[in-house]
Amino acid sequence: MIRGENLFKSFDDVEVIKGVDINFEAGKTNLIIGRSGAGKTVMLKMLVGLIKPTSGNVYYNDVDFYSLDKKATRAIRMEVGMLFQGSALFDSLTVNENIRFPLDMFTNMSKAEKQKRVDYTLERVGLVGSNDKYPSEVSGGMQKRVGIARSIVLKPKYLFADEPNSGLDPKTSLVIDELIRSITIENNMTTVINTHDMNSVLEIGDSIALLKDGHLVWTGSKDEVLTSRDENINDFIFASPFLKKIRDQSYDPGEV
Repeated sequence: MIRGENLFKSFDDVEVIKGVDINFEAGKTNLIIGRSGAGKTVMLKMLVGLIKPTSGNVYYNDVDFYSLDKKATRAIRMEVGMLFQGSALFDSLTVNENIRFPLDMFTNMSKAEKQKRVDYTLERVGLVGSNDKYPSEVSGGMQKRVGIARSIVLKPKYLFADEPNSGLDPKTSLVIDELIRSITIENNMTTVINTHDMNSVLEIGDSIALLKDGHLVWTGSKDEVLTSRDENINDFIFASPFLKKIRDQSYDPGEV
């Protein structure tokens, strides 16, 4: 489990995160949602250790991450997988080399052991036989899958994903969502996803946290999203009159 306690983050005189207490459960897809500027990306970067909070604490299974020494911090980071918004693949490396990169950096595995692990992750994300292709030779959806394979090649306990469906068509987005969800369940990972994709919210949102102006204003599940009468989640999810009609079960196809 990952837990944020009384988190604040300021940049110069601008306070972006304002006293957030938040929990992310193992074996669940935990979503952070909110409008642009709500603080989602800053929150994700604090949780993963890319940005240090101005104050407050981040705990990995009750271990205070920001109080650790360099060696202990590295140990936790080796248990973290990160899927970046643009996949962040190395254009000059093949799919095989991109996925093997963390193994080269952080393990003493033999070449054969590394290849076995790479082949397994490629099979798991449905890209068998793509080893020798370059990122420019595969589709955006396939690049996302390569990014997922790279993020899980070290068998992480924690998986972070920043807008994993950005730039993808709706059908491919659903495939990526289901892949992340199934991998989370299989490995009992603590998965945290920063997203504005409402399909993701309604399909895989085991636990949802809504940020608004740097505050945590609502938490719940995908089932509670459609039934909640909380003003904050309603304003975010049901911004259009069309969606409000669906929520209120007053939608008549003849009206369209």
